[in-house]
Amino acid sequence: MKYYILFGPPGAGKGTQAELMVKEFNLKHISTGDLLRKEIAEGTPLGIKAQKIIDAGNFVPDNVVVGMIENIFAKEKDVKGFILDGFPRTISQAQILDKILKENNHEITLVMSLSIKDSTIFDRISSRAKVEGRHDDADPATILNRIETYHKKTEPLINYYKESGKYIEIDGENSIESVFNNIKSALNQ
Repeated sequence: MKYYILFGPPGAGKGTQAELMVKEFNLKHISTGDLLRKEIAEGTPLGIKAQKIIDAGNFVPDNVVVGMIENIFAKEKDVKGFILDGFPRTISQAQILDKILKENNHEITLVMSLSIKDSTIFDRISSRAKVEGRHDDADPATILNRIETYHKKTEPLINYYKESGKYIEIDGENSIESVFNNIKSALNQ
C-alpha cells in the first residue's frame, strides 16, 4: 500500500491534483477539509464543533482528524494507496501518522509539496469562495489567518519530511497539466 502526502498551503491546488492522481493511479483521496465539510453539512456534533473552530481560521484538534483518517484506512481495501490532503498539518500529526503506519508495517511513500506565493494563495482562496460558495473561505481576515497559521504550524513539516528523504517540491504556480506531469514523474520513479 502506498501512502502519499500532498502538501502545501490552502489554495495550492492539492484537491485538483489529487483528483487527477486518483484517476491515473487508483488511489483513495482523503481530504480532511472535505471530511469536515461533510460533518458540518450533516450537522453532526463533530460538524458543529468543527464549524466554530474553522470559522476562526484555526485547525480542528488532532484526535478528531486522526480518528476520521484511521476509519478510512481500515475501510478502503480496493485501492493501491492513499493520498492525504490537509493532513498532517503539524509535526505532532506527522508523528501520529508515522506511528499508525508503522503499527501496520507501512510508511509514508512520498511527500509532494505544491509551493505557491502568499499573494497567489489569497487570490485562489478568494476566488474559490465565490465559485464554490465556500463561506469558510470568504472573509479576508480568515484567509490571512489561514496563511499565517500555515507558515507557523505547517511549514515546519518541510524539514521533518526532508530528513526522511521522501520530500519533493513542485512549483504550484504552473498550469494544472504541468504540475500533474511533475507529480506523475515523481510517482513513476
